[in-house]
Amino acid sequence: MPRRTATMLASTLILIALLCAGVLIPVPYSEMSPGPTVNTLGDARGEPVLHITGHKTYPTSGNLNMTTVRVTGADYDMNIVEAVYGWLAHDSVVVPHDTLYPDGKTEEQSTQENAEEFSQSQESAKVAALKELKIPVTSRVVVSTVVKDSAAEGVLHAGDVIKAVDGTAVEKPEDVAKLVTKHRPGQDVVFSVIPVKAAAAAEKAGKEPKGSHDVTLTTRKAPADPADPSGEDRAIVGIQAGTDHTFPFDVDIKLADVGGPSAGLMFSLGIVDKLTPGPLTGGKFIAGTGTIDDSGKVGPIGGIALKLVGARDAGARYFLTPDDNCSAAASDTPSGLTLVRVKTLDDAKRSLDKISAGDTAGLPSCSAG
Repeated sequence: MPRRTATMLASTLILIALLCAGVLIPVPYSEMSPGPTVNTLGDARGEPVLHITGHKTYPTSGNLNMTTVRVTGADYDMNIVEAVYGWLAHDSVVVPHDTLYPDGKTEEQSTQENAEEFSQSQESAKVAALKELKIPVTSRVVVSTVVKDSAAEGVLHAGDVIKAVDGTAVEKPEDVAKLVTKHRPGQDVVFSVIPVKAAAAAEKAGKEPKGSHDVTLTTRKAPADPADPSGEDRAIVGIQAGTDHTFPFDVDIKLADVGGPSAGLMFSLGIVDKLTPGPLTGGKFIAGTGTIDDSGKVGPIGGIALKLVGARDAGARYFLTPDDNCSAAASDTPSGLTLVRVKTLDDAKRSLDKISAGDTAGLPSCSAG
């Protein structure tokens, strides 16, 4: 065989071997890319995303789209070729696998956490929207979860209403932890609670739950916290406190296969739009993202660059951007998309009023840091 032919054949075989290796050898990376966007004013899979009963609603128009990021699963083994393609592509991001699934977290565990965050974001979105419209919402501190094999197991239950700790009334979930940690491990702490069944019965009857009784728990020492250099013993009883809300009418948010807290702002705006006369968008296509708390404060999210691409590709002209994400968003904004900086639900609503009226010159904008 001529030397030149042999060299070409050997090079071809090496190239084929490298390509095979690139396809077959897994690398510890995962890919993030723009996910679908959903109009919170519209339907998903044949039913309204926002379904309100027991209160007058009004027609809406335009779009208030929530945005998502698609990620590869925890069990998916990315190969070298896919990783290189993802690094070169403008509309995807390749990150270390542990960034998305730290400490060996499984896809099932990640999905469960995202579902819990999504559920909480829906609750906060409803509270923030109704507060924005000055519609009363009743809130109370409850037992959110009970840790297995803890002092509280079998004594307190998820849904129990916490009225006081050691005789001090609690108004916020964090009040519970502050009062418990005043004790040393091994000391008794007294919870004044209304059992979940009694609370549910009162709610069904449209009444405020009453008739608390005292429960005494002996605190235990909390596990060591690497983030706490003091090394002091911290008392716990093994519960996580949360907030339960009673709404004056039903607001159901139905959207499958979506997780995480980042749709809170857009859900709130959708609820406000449906409960007020006149379309909030003025018929415009507006997308956005951001967490929201009960007070209406908008928080930052991850994957902002990918959500911008997804919104632009879906047809959005304006993008409501959390203040803390503004710098990153402004550094790589897709053409044809106007960023609108928001800090609160009220900020977002006022900006939508300007967009609807065509008064866009004074919109709060984002700038690259």
